[in-house]
Amino acid sequence: CRFSQMLHPIFEEASNVIKEEYPDKNQVVFARVDCDQHSDIAQRYRISKYPTLKLFRNGMMMKREYRGQRSVTAIADYIRQQKSNPIREVQDLEEISSLDRSRRNIVGYFEQKDSDNYRTFERVANILHDDCVFLSAFGAVSKAERFSGDNIIYKPPGENAPDMVYLGSLTNFDLVYAWTQDKCVPLVREITFENGEELTEEGLPFLILFHMKDDLESLEKFQQEVARQLISEKGTINFLHADCDKFRHPLLHIQKTPADCPVIAIDSFRHMYVFPDFSDLSIPGKLKQFVLDLHSGKLHREFHHGPDPTDVAPGQPIQDVASSPPESSFQKLAPSEHRYTLLREKDEL
Repeated sequence: CRFSQMLHPIFEEASNVIKEEYPDKNQVVFARVDCDQHSDIAQRYRISKYPTLKLFRNGMMMKREYRGQRSVTAIADYIRQQKSNPIREVQDLEEISSLDRSRRNIVGYFEQKDSDNYRTFERVANILHDDCVFLSAFGAVSKAERFSGDNIIYKPPGENAPDMVYLGSLTNFDLVYAWTQDKCVPLVREITFENGEELTEEGLPFLILFHMKDDLESLEKFQQEVARQLISEKGTINFLHADCDKFRHPLLHIQKTPADCPVIAIDSFRHMYVFPDFSDLSIPGKLKQFVLDLHSGKLHREFHHGPDPTDVAPGQPIQDVASSPPESSFQKLAPSEHRYTLLREKDEL
Protein backbone atom coordinates (compact mmCIF):
# COMPACT_ATOMS: atom_id res chain seq x y z
CA CYS A 1 0.00 0.00 0.00
CA ARG A 2 1.62 3.21 -1.19
CA PHE A 3 -0.03 5.35 1.47
CA SER A 4 1.07 2.95 4.20
CA GLN A 5 4.63 3.14 2.91
CA MET A 6 4.45 6.94 2.95
CA LEU A 7 3.19 6.97 6.55
CA HIS A 8 5.65 4.40 7.89
CA PRO A 9 8.72 6.69 8.37
CA ILE A 10 6.48 9.51 9.71
CA PHE A 11 4.87 7.17 12.23
CA GLU A 12 8.25 5.83 13.31
CA GLU A 13 9.74 9.30 13.75
CA ALA A 14 6.69 10.41 15.77
CA SER A 15 7.20 7.38 18.03
CA ASN A 16 10.82 8.43 18.63
CA VAL A 17 9.74 11.97 19.52
CA ILE A 18 7.18 10.70 22.02
CA LYS A 19 9.63 8.16 23.46
CA GLU A 20 11.93 11.01 24.45
CA GLU A 21 9.07 12.76 26.28
CA TYR A 22 7.65 9.57 27.82
CA PRO A 23 10.64 7.23 28.27
CA ASP A 24 8.62 4.79 30.39
CA LYS A 25 7.53 2.22 27.80
CA ASN A 26 4.31 1.66 29.75
CA GLN A 27 3.22 5.26 29.16
CA VAL A 28 2.81 5.20 25.37
CA VAL A 29 3.27 2.31 22.95
CA PHE A 30 3.46 2.75 19.18
CA ALA A 31 2.73 -0.44 17.23
CA ARG A 32 2.09 -1.42 13.64
CA VAL A 33 0.24 -4.40 12.19
CA ASP A 34 0.77 -5.91 8.74
CA CYS A 35 -2.83 -6.76 7.91
CA ASP A 36 -1.80 -9.08 5.08
CA GLN A 37 0.00 -11.29 7.58
CA HIS A 38 -2.45 -10.71 10.44
CA SER A 39 -5.85 -10.61 8.77
CA ASP A 40 -7.45 -11.94 11.99
CA ILE A 41 -6.45 -8.75 13.82
CA ALA A 42 -7.73 -6.57 10.98
CA GLN A 43 -11.04 -8.43 11.00
CA ARG A 44 -11.38 -8.24 14.80
CA TYR A 45 -11.09 -4.46 14.76
CA ARG A 46 -12.98 -3.99 11.47
CA ILE A 47 -10.06 -2.41 9.62
CA SER A 48 -11.11 -1.89 6.01
CA LYS A 49 -8.82 0.89 4.73
CA TYR A 50 -5.10 1.49 4.92
CA PRO A 51 -3.34 2.97 6.70
CA THR A 52 -5.66 3.25 9.73
CA LEU A 53 -4.51 4.70 13.06
CA LYS A 54 -6.39 3.46 16.13
CA LEU A 55 -5.95 4.47 19.76
CA PHE A 56 -6.19 1.94 22.60
CA ARG A 57 -6.58 2.75 26.28
CA ASN A 58 -6.44 0.13 29.01
CA GLY A 59 -6.71 -2.53 26.33
CA MET A 60 -9.86 -1.00 24.82
CA MET A 61 -10.00 0.39 21.30
CA MET A 62 -11.35 3.92 21.19
CA LYS A 63 -14.21 4.39 18.73
CA ARG A 64 -12.66 7.56 17.29
CA GLU A 65 -9.69 6.81 15.10
CA TYR A 66 -6.97 9.37 14.38
CA ARG A 67 -8.02 11.56 11.45
CA GLY A 68 -5.52 14.40 11.78
CA GLN A 69 -2.65 15.32 9.52
CA ARG A 70 -0.17 12.58 8.69
CA SER A 71 2.86 14.47 9.96
CA VAL A 72 5.31 13.92 12.83
CA THR A 73 4.22 17.14 14.55
CA ALA A 74 0.49 16.43 14.25
CA ILE A 75 0.76 12.83 15.49
CA ALA A 76 3.01 13.83 18.40
CA ASP A 77 0.62 16.65 19.35
CA TYR A 78 -2.27 14.21 19.26
CA ILE A 79 -0.48 11.91 21.72
CA ARG A 80 0.34 14.83 24.02
CA GLN A 81 -3.30 15.82 23.98
CA GLN A 82 -4.34 12.25 24.80
CA LYS A 83 -1.90 12.24 27.73
CA SER A 84 -3.40 15.40 29.24
CA ASN A 85 -5.62 15.03 32.30
CA PRO A 86 -9.26 14.60 31.17
CA ILE A 87 -10.59 15.52 34.63
CA ARG A 88 -10.95 19.11 35.82
CA GLU A 89 -10.38 19.49 39.54
CA VAL A 90 -12.96 21.64 41.29
CA GLN A 91 -11.65 24.02 43.96
CA ASP A 92 -15.05 25.19 45.20
CA LEU A 93 -18.44 23.46 44.99
CA GLU A 94 -19.87 26.71 43.63
CA GLU A 95 -18.22 25.73 40.35
CA ILE A 96 -20.62 22.78 40.13
CA SER A 97 -23.66 25.08 40.20
CA SER A 98 -22.36 26.97 37.16
CA LEU A 99 -21.70 23.92 34.97
CA ASP A 100 -22.68 24.01 31.30
CA ARG A 101 -25.92 22.03 31.51
CA SER A 102 -26.07 21.56 27.76
CA ARG A 103 -23.31 18.97 28.27
CA ARG A 104 -23.28 15.63 30.05
CA ASN A 105 -21.31 16.04 33.28
CA ILE A 106 -19.83 13.36 35.55
CA VAL A 107 -18.63 14.61 38.95
CA GLY A 108 -16.57 12.50 41.34
CA TYR A 109 -16.27 13.39 45.03
CA PHE A 110 -13.30 11.75 46.75
CA GLU A 111 -11.57 11.95 50.10
CA GLN A 112 -8.16 11.78 48.46
CA LYS A 113 -6.62 11.59 45.01
CA ASP A 114 -4.26 8.76 45.89
CA SER A 115 -6.95 6.11 46.19
CA ASP A 116 -8.24 3.08 44.28
CA ASN A 117 -11.61 4.79 43.90
CA TYR A 118 -10.14 7.77 42.10
CA ARG A 119 -7.85 5.63 39.96
CA THR A 120 -10.90 3.77 38.64
CA PHE A 121 -12.64 7.08 37.96
CA GLU A 122 -9.54 8.32 36.13
CA ARG A 123 -9.38 5.24 33.91
CA VAL A 124 -13.02 5.66 32.94
CA ALA A 125 -12.57 9.38 32.24
CA ASN A 126 -9.60 8.65 29.98
CA ILE A 127 -11.81 6.49 27.79
CA LEU A 128 -15.02 8.55 27.76
CA HIS A 129 -13.76 12.14 27.96
CA ASP A 130 -14.95 12.83 24.39
CA ASP A 131 -18.51 11.99 25.41
CA CYS A 132 -18.76 13.62 28.86
CA VAL A 133 -17.21 16.40 30.91
CA PHE A 134 -15.43 14.92 33.95
CA LEU A 135 -14.84 16.84 37.17
CA SER A 136 -13.52 15.89 40.60
CA ALA A 137 -13.32 17.36 44.08
CA PHE A 138 -11.17 16.18 46.99
CA GLY A 139 -10.81 16.46 50.74
CA ALA A 140 -12.45 19.39 52.46
CA VAL A 141 -13.88 20.70 49.18
CA SER A 142 -15.83 17.49 48.58
CA LYS A 143 -16.72 16.71 52.20
CA ALA A 144 -20.30 18.02 51.99
CA GLU A 145 -21.01 15.58 49.13
CA ARG A 146 -19.37 12.57 50.80
CA PHE A 147 -21.87 11.94 53.56
CA SER A 148 -21.82 8.21 52.71
CA GLY A 149 -18.26 8.05 51.36
CA ASP A 150 -16.75 8.68 47.94
CA ASN A 151 -19.35 8.92 45.22
CA ILE A 152 -19.94 9.71 41.55
CA ILE A 153 -22.80 11.85 40.28
CA TYR A 154 -24.16 12.19 36.74
CA LYS A 155 -25.62 15.58 35.85
CA PRO A 156 -27.58 15.17 32.60
CA PRO A 157 -28.28 17.96 30.09
CA GLY A 158 -31.06 20.35 31.08
CA GLU A 159 -31.27 22.84 33.93
CA ASN A 160 -34.01 20.91 35.72
CA ALA A 161 -32.86 17.37 34.93
CA PRO A 162 -32.39 15.36 38.16
CA ASP A 163 -28.94 14.08 39.14
CA MET A 164 -28.22 10.33 39.13
CA VAL A 165 -25.94 8.62 41.65
CA TYR A 166 -23.70 5.63 40.95
CA LEU A 167 -24.53 2.96 43.53
CA GLY A 168 -22.04 0.21 42.67
CA SER A 169 -18.50 -0.54 43.76
CA LEU A 170 -16.09 2.32 43.00
CA THR A 171 -13.15 -0.06 42.61
CA ASN A 172 -14.88 -2.25 40.01
CA PHE A 173 -13.76 -0.76 36.70
CA ASP A 174 -16.23 -2.75 34.57
CA LEU A 175 -19.22 -1.60 36.63
CA VAL A 176 -18.14 2.05 36.77
CA TYR A 177 -17.35 2.07 33.05
CA ALA A 178 -20.66 0.44 32.07
CA TRP A 179 -22.65 2.90 34.20
CA THR A 180 -20.74 5.93 32.94
CA GLN A 181 -20.90 4.86 29.29
CA ASP A 182 -24.66 4.41 29.64
CA LYS A 183 -24.92 8.01 30.87
CA CYS A 184 -22.38 9.59 28.51
CA VAL A 185 -23.36 7.89 25.26
CA PRO A 186 -27.06 8.48 24.44
CA LEU A 187 -29.08 5.46 23.40
CA VAL A 188 -30.17 7.42 20.31
CA ARG A 189 -27.31 9.46 18.87
CA GLU A 190 -27.39 12.13 16.18
CA ILE A 191 -25.61 11.30 12.95
CA THR A 192 -23.86 14.24 11.27
CA PHE A 193 -21.42 14.73 8.43
CA GLU A 194 -18.66 14.96 11.03
CA ASN A 195 -19.32 11.64 12.78
CA GLY A 196 -20.91 9.65 9.94
CA GLU A 197 -17.80 7.74 8.93
CA GLU A 198 -16.90 7.14 12.57
CA LEU A 199 -20.32 5.61 13.24
CA THR A 200 -20.04 3.50 10.10
CA GLU A 201 -16.73 2.11 11.32
CA GLU A 202 -18.41 0.73 14.45
CA GLY A 203 -19.65 -1.97 12.08
CA LEU A 204 -23.27 -2.03 13.24
CA PRO A 205 -26.27 -1.38 10.97
CA PHE A 206 -28.19 1.88 11.52
CA LEU A 207 -31.77 2.34 12.65
CA ILE A 208 -32.32 6.00 11.71
CA LEU A 209 -35.10 8.46 12.38
CA PHE A 210 -35.06 11.19 9.73
CA HIS A 211 -36.85 14.22 11.20
CA MET A 212 -36.95 17.98 10.82
CA LYS A 213 -34.59 19.73 13.21
CA ASP A 214 -37.40 21.45 15.15
CA ASP A 215 -39.57 18.31 15.28
CA LEU A 216 -38.57 17.30 18.79
CA GLU A 217 -41.86 15.53 19.40
CA SER A 218 -41.11 12.82 16.84
CA LEU A 219 -37.58 12.46 18.20
CA GLU A 220 -38.85 12.05 21.75
CA LYS A 221 -41.39 9.43 20.64
CA PHE A 222 -38.69 7.53 18.75
CA GLN A 223 -36.36 7.66 21.77
CA GLN A 224 -39.11 6.36 24.04
CA GLU A 225 -39.97 3.44 21.75
CA VAL A 226 -36.33 2.51 21.23
CA ALA A 227 -35.86 2.43 25.01
CA ARG A 228 -39.10 0.48 25.47
CA GLN A 229 -38.80 -2.03 22.63
CA LEU A 230 -35.15 -2.28 21.66
CA ILE A 231 -32.96 -1.93 24.74
CA SER A 232 -32.07 -5.63 24.39
CA GLU A 233 -30.80 -4.95 20.84
CA LYS A 234 -28.22 -2.39 22.00
CA GLY A 235 -24.90 -3.66 20.69
CA THR A 236 -26.42 -5.20 17.56
CA ILE A 237 -27.63 -2.00 15.88
CA ASN A 238 -26.95 1.73 16.21
CA PHE A 239 -29.94 3.93 17.06
CA LEU A 240 -29.58 7.28 15.32
CA HIS A 241 -31.48 10.40 14.29
CA ALA A 242 -30.71 12.69 11.37
CA ASP A 243 -31.74 16.15 10.18
CA CYS A 244 -33.94 15.73 7.08
CA ASP A 245 -32.75 19.00 5.57
CA LYS A 246 -29.09 18.10 5.86
CA PHE A 247 -29.55 14.52 4.71
CA ARG A 248 -31.67 15.09 1.62
CA HIS A 249 -29.43 12.89 -0.51
CA PRO A 250 -29.73 9.75 1.67
CA LEU A 251 -33.50 10.35 1.71
CA LEU A 252 -33.49 10.21 -2.09
CA HIS A 253 -32.12 6.66 -1.81
CA ILE A 254 -35.33 5.68 -0.11
CA GLN A 255 -37.47 7.77 -2.47
CA LYS A 256 -38.31 10.31 0.23
CA THR A 257 -37.97 14.07 0.67
CA PRO A 258 -38.01 16.28 3.78
CA ALA A 259 -41.76 16.72 3.18
CA ASP A 260 -42.20 13.00 4.03
CA CYS A 261 -40.43 13.28 7.39
CA PRO A 262 -40.49 11.83 9.98
CA VAL A 263 -39.28 8.62 8.36
CA ILE A 264 -37.66 5.58 9.97
CA ALA A 265 -35.25 3.40 8.01
CA ILE A 266 -32.59 0.76 8.50
CA ASP A 267 -29.28 1.09 6.67
CA SER A 268 -27.57 -2.31 6.61
CA PHE A 269 -24.74 -0.88 4.41
CA ARG A 270 -25.99 -3.19 1.65
CA HIS A 271 -29.52 -1.86 1.34
CA MET A 272 -31.87 0.54 3.04
CA TYR A 273 -35.27 -0.60 4.32
CA VAL A 274 -38.12 1.73 5.26
CA PHE A 275 -40.36 1.23 8.28
CA PRO A 276 -43.91 1.09 6.84
CA ASP A 277 -45.42 4.10 8.62
CA PHE A 278 -44.14 6.36 11.39
CA SER A 279 -47.62 6.29 12.96
CA ASP A 280 -47.11 2.54 13.55
CA LEU A 281 -44.25 3.33 15.94
CA SER A 282 -46.42 3.06 19.03
CA ILE A 283 -47.88 -0.33 18.06
CA PRO A 284 -46.42 -2.72 20.67
CA GLY A 285 -43.55 -4.75 19.22
CA LYS A 286 -43.78 -3.26 15.72
CA LEU A 287 -40.41 -1.48 15.78
CA LYS A 288 -38.72 -4.45 17.45
CA GLN A 289 -40.06 -6.82 14.79
CA PHE A 290 -38.65 -4.51 12.12
CA VAL A 291 -35.17 -4.89 13.66
CA LEU A 292 -35.60 -8.64 14.22
CA ASP A 293 -36.55 -9.00 10.54
CA LEU A 294 -33.21 -7.40 9.68
CA HIS A 295 -31.28 -9.86 11.84
CA SER A 296 -33.20 -12.88 10.52
CA GLY A 297 -32.56 -11.87 6.91
CA LYS A 298 -36.24 -11.36 6.19
CA LEU A 299 -35.80 -7.74 5.10
CA HIS A 300 -33.05 -8.78 2.69
CA ARG A 301 -35.17 -11.59 1.24
CA GLU A 302 -38.16 -9.30 0.78
CA PHE A 303 -35.96 -6.67 -0.82
CA HIS A 304 -34.97 -9.13 -3.56
CA HIS A 305 -37.86 -11.60 -3.76
CA GLY A 306 -40.98 -9.98 -2.32
CA PRO A 307 -42.86 -11.01 0.82
CA ASP A 308 -42.29 -14.42 2.35
CA PRO A 309 -45.04 -16.92 1.41
CA THR A 310 -46.09 -17.07 5.05
CA ASP A 311 -46.92 -13.35 4.85
CA VAL A 312 -49.46 -13.85 2.06
CA ALA A 313 -53.04 -13.73 3.30
CA PRO A 314 -55.03 -16.99 2.97
CA GLY A 315 -56.67 -17.33 -0.43
CA GLN A 316 -54.28 -14.90 -2.15
CA PRO A 317 -52.09 -16.36 -4.91
CA ILE A 318 -48.30 -16.12 -4.56
CA GLN A 319 -47.06 -13.93 -7.39
CA ASP A 320 -44.39 -15.07 -9.80
CA VAL A 321 -41.35 -12.92 -9.04
CA ALA A 322 -39.98 -13.43 -12.54
CA SER A 323 -43.11 -12.12 -14.26
CA SER A 324 -44.11 -9.26 -12.00
CA PRO A 325 -42.44 -7.83 -8.90
CA PRO A 326 -44.57 -8.46 -5.81
CA GLU A 327 -45.69 -5.92 -3.29
CA SER A 328 -43.20 -5.89 -0.43
CA SER A 329 -43.85 -5.24 3.21
CA PHE A 330 -41.19 -2.56 2.83
CA GLN A 331 -40.69 -0.19 -0.07
CA LYS A 332 -38.02 -1.45 -2.46
CA LEU A 333 -35.04 0.84 -2.54
CA ALA A 334 -31.83 1.48 -4.41
CA PRO A 335 -28.75 -0.08 -2.77
CA SER A 336 -27.29 2.05 -0.02
CA GLU A 337 -24.06 3.90 -0.80
CA HIS A 338 -23.84 5.25 2.73
CA ARG A 339 -20.17 6.07 3.02
CA TYR A 340 -19.93 7.93 -0.28
CA THR A 341 -23.30 9.59 0.26
CA LEU A 342 -22.22 11.27 3.49
CA LEU A 343 -18.91 12.47 2.08
CA ARG A 344 -20.25 13.61 -1.27
CA GLU A 345 -23.11 15.58 0.22
CA LYS A 346 -20.70 17.26 2.62
CA ASP A 347 -18.60 18.34 -0.37
CA GLU A 348 -21.67 19.65 -2.17
CA LEU A 349 -22.59 21.79 0.85
